[in-house]
Amino acid sequence: MFRDNDYRLPAEWEPQSGVQLTWPHAQTDWAPMLDEILNTYGEMAREIEKREPLLIVGPPSNDTWARDHGFITLTCEGQQPCLLDFKFNGWGEKFPAETDNALNRRIYDEGHFNGNYEDHLDFVLEGGSIESDGRGTIFTTSCCLLAPHRNQPLSRQQIEERLKEYLQAQRVLWIDHGHLEGDDTDGHIDTLVRIAPDDTLLYVGSDTLADSDPQKEDLRLMEEQLKTFRTLEGKPYRLLRLPMPHPIYDEDGLQLPATYANFLVINGAVLCPTYAQPDLDQEALAVIGQAFPDRELVAIDCRSIIKQHGSLHCCTMQFPEGVLQKQ
Repeated sequence: MFRDNDYRLPAEWEPQSGVQLTWPHAQTDWAPMLDEILNTYGEMAREIEKREPLLIVGPPSNDTWARDHGFITLTCEGQQPCLLDFKFNGWGEKFPAETDNALNRRIYDEGHFNGNYEDHLDFVLEGGSIESDGRGTIFTTSCCLLAPHRNQPLSRQQIEERLKEYLQAQRVLWIDHGHLEGDDTDGHIDTLVRIAPDDTLLYVGSDTLADSDPQKEDLRLMEEQLKTFRTLEGKPYRLLRLPMPHPIYDEDGLQLPATYANFLVINGAVLCPTYAQPDLDQEALAVIGQAFPDRELVAIDCRSIIKQHGSLHCCTMQFPEGVLQKQ
């Protein structure tokens, strides 16, 4: 790495140069429901293109989760952006990912980005596993970054030091609780807790869950831990609780990981996942609106996406201002 210490990982709500979608195709797990998912991707694409450029990555790819195989970008005023290419290994070798893992180098070589390429393919890191406030604090979950088949035998402390080095962070806040049924990612933070302006944390709550729900206690413990977090200035975070959708099941009766935390912030708007549950959908939009009062809220029906165990944010990767080349 040849960059100074003024680089940082911008917050998602900062000005963007565009968003990447890796498009579904017949050689992915979307094949049995391709028309349905293409309708959803088309809706996402239209809403993004109203507000900023869109980079659509076509086949070949193993799958379409741009959040986890896309570049993580650092910026520095007056300097070239740094495009960090980390290893994606199918969330701990659960799924094939060789083609996904090669996408960044290919599309960088095609000239779609302004910035310096950094090879970090010896370290597994998915974009959905981290959140940045843009001011030196990185949030992540221990259940994901310490999960098997990612970065063993590195310890938690060693992983934290790498995150601070690679992402130019002052500190890492680890969330040690939070369980969603049906989650393949081992607890990505973007399904559980999101950072917003003015030191606001939006998080999935457990208050509406039955006592017998296997998610309830771990989400309660997550909420209690969030109450102990402090900003760099030593102040408690503003906490906004998101509702949990009513359970949604697949055709085999297995619960899917529906969550309202998986929203995407873009220029002038927030794209918000909904699940055809009008009361809860509206409640979630109202909470997100409290965190982003100056942005339009756009509801996107994500019942198709969760059939493959992701949601809206998982499908996308935003790029800060000055990164995506104008075509």
